[in-house]
Amino acid sequence: MRDDDFAAFVAAATPRLRRTAYLMCRDWHLAQDLTQLTLARMYASWGRIWGTADLEAYSRRVLMNAVFDQRKRRSSGEVVSADLPERPGHPAEESAELHVTLMRALSTLPVRDQAIVVLRHWEDQSVEKVAEILDVSVSVVKMQSMRALARLRDLLGEDFVRQ
Repeated sequence: MRDDDFAAFVAAATPRLRRTAYLMCRDWHLAQDLTQLTLARMYASWGRIWGTADLEAYSRRVLMNAVFDQRKRRSSGEVVSADLPERPGHPAEESAELHVTLMRALSTLPVRDQAIVVLRHWEDQSVEKVAEILDVSVSVVKMQSMRALARLRDLLGEDFVRQ
């Protein structure tokens, strides 16, 4: 029974967790690793959390903790290239450029600010839910969200924001 319940949770939650992890790290392979780590940690606690916890909120919190831990461990020797490899033209090229621009701007924010922006604006979570997931106060979420969005507006420009 325990494994069946967990398998159903995994099937429902994995796409959401992987998308959120990608928005935080901008690497599909690392996002998959972080998702798997999140699910492994949840499985270890499944008997305790199943039926008593808000599993979506709990999974987001475990994922964010995994992202924060990964950022702390990341080698300072890693070099991230700002340039993408050349690709042949694609019909959704404008959409891809928008995506790259947004991901670059998001990557300039501190990791906690990235988490707040991703949870609030991509996942459409309430301020209270984000505060609960990140284990901070509501006022911290509001203040950091305001500052992070102002920073993104500065980076992207007012014309970009209106598009």
